[in-house]
Amino acid sequence: VQLQASGGGLVQTGGSLRLSCVASGSIFSRDAMGWYRQAPGKERELVALSSNVGSTVYVNSVKGRFTISRDNAKNTMYLQMNSLKPEDTAVYYCNKGWGPYESWGRGTQVTVSS
Repeated sequence: VQLQASGGGLVQTGGSLRLSCVASGSIFSRDAMGWYRQAPGKERELVALSSNVGSTVYVNSVKGRFTISRDNAKNTMYLQMNSLKPEDTAVYYCNKGWGPYESWGRGTQVTVSS
């Protein structure tokens, strides 16, 4: 399965972006999926998780600002990011909620200017 994240860009503090993740195969209907990010010099971290039945979990730093959603029929997942902060700057990836992971791909760059 290949996962392609897109939708990143350069925004100002307080702005919004909507990331999309498309899978080449039908993994959304059976697997928990997550959005991850990796900032320069830091380890990759799980930002938001969506179970295959729709329950969600967020890291504390994005609670109330980010919303994860998924359309299993379209093999697509989204991350709506509002009230963006400079510390949200990172490369964002999508993948399963836990291992074994699919290939990480290139991710999508999100840059928030102050």
